[in-house]
Amino acid sequence: MNLFTLDNLFLLLTGLLAIYLLWRFWGRYSTAKATYDVYYMMGFAVLLISGLLLIFLGYGILGMGGTALSPYILPVASLIPLGLSMGIAEQYYPSWKKAFKWFALVGFLAIAVTSIGGMETLRKIAVPLFHGVAGLVLFLGPIFAKDSAKGFWWVGVGGALIGLGGIALAFLSVGKQFLFFSADVVFAILAPLLFLMTLAFTYGFVKDIRK
Repeated sequence: MNLFTLDNLFLLLTGLLAIYLLWRFWGRYSTAKATYDVYYMMGFAVLLISGLLLIFLGYGILGMGGTALSPYILPVASLIPLGLSMGIAEQYYPSWKKAFKWFALVGFLAIAVTSIGGMETLRKIAVPLFHGVAGLVLFLGPIFAKDSAKGFWWVGVGGALIGLGGIALAFLSVGKQFLFFSADVVFAILAPLLFLMTLAFTYGFVKDIRK
């Protein structure tokens, strides 16, 4: 196994950015004890662990090269958009944050049960539905958030990128192709996409933390 590849460099840089954000969120949480920082930390902790698994285990864990996609991949991966979108709702949209928490919980359980239980038809519905809504919140939420820091909209850019990658992977997981995102294309751009996504998140969230 060759760890010294360009993809692994992007994944390593992604992990370092995730660690930096975890440190910044923890610093704010230790002072303000805000629940949304817990959700943000959950999302980036899962991103960090996912990146490390891709570095050391390779893309085979995603079903690349004919390898069966692990049924645990989608439930774990869903914690990234669900966690970050819950943080956005908790911080900037208090009027519907409670309802969205229930939506996220039901979504995670639906993705987990249908993936692990091999319920293919229901999984094809649950994954795009809950991933799609979480992605929209993560994309549009920072753009329309009131009293947010200047530059916080970059979090929405990161949300658009994670939504694009998530939808492409979700289609591949059910044996379909999203637009021109074939398996070869997805795995060729996955590591750079994760890096650019996390870079956008970092810029936007740090702006928010500093305000």
